[in-house]
Amino acid sequence: MAEKIAVIGGTGDLGFGLALRWAKAGKYIIIGSRKEEKAKKAAEKIQTILGKDVKVEGKFNYEAAAEANIVVLSVPFFAQIGILRSIKDALKPGKILVDVIVPLATAIDGPPTRTLGVWTGSAAKLTEQLVPKGVKVVAAFKNVPADAMQNLSEEVDCDVIVCGDDEEAKREVMKLAELIPGVRAIDGGPLENAHVVEELTAFLININIKYGVKNAGIRITGIK
Repeated sequence: MAEKIAVIGGTGDLGFGLALRWAKAGKYIIIGSRKEEKAKKAAEKIQTILGKDVKVEGKFNYEAAAEANIVVLSVPFFAQIGILRSIKDALKPGKILVDVIVPLATAIDGPPTRTLGVWTGSAAKLTEQLVPKGVKVVAAFKNVPADAMQNLSEEVDCDVIVCGDDEEAKREVMKLAELIPGVRAIDGGPLENAHVVEELTAFLININIKYGVKNAGIRITGIK
């Protein structure tokens, strides 16, 4: 079975950017949405940008998750629980689920420069709690600027911190990260460390606002 990556929330800014970058790298992408027509339009947009030969299609969230080996969850925090419940039966043991969610205060009409306290410790740990046992949850791409992901004319000047408890799954996600030009994957340790990256994302948004930019990222120094 050929590897397929489902991007649930692939019609949003970051999800679309991830789908675009991976499609360009030759991966088979399924964009998932609660509205199939919206997903199909996003897939068509990628084909318009990259050419008709790229492997990309749009489907309902459940269908996208059911067909994929790797499922990327890139949705707003307020939609996390509902969407996970809607695709739960499609998440079979052994699948990798990449949690990209940041619990920004915008979920309750607060500022994007702050995160909300999550009772599990992080959005990633909440995802782990909600998916079936045996699904390998990895937190990644939380600190990557969406605008940079969609700008194919430039490399993404940012390290991607990847956290997870399953070492093999974490390595697979790190490989996906490094398919994106300019990205270096950093092993961020166990999934419980994801809360640090989620808080860092809100801090980077604050930097963007302060300096009037959109693509603030981070680099971890001292690693060769």
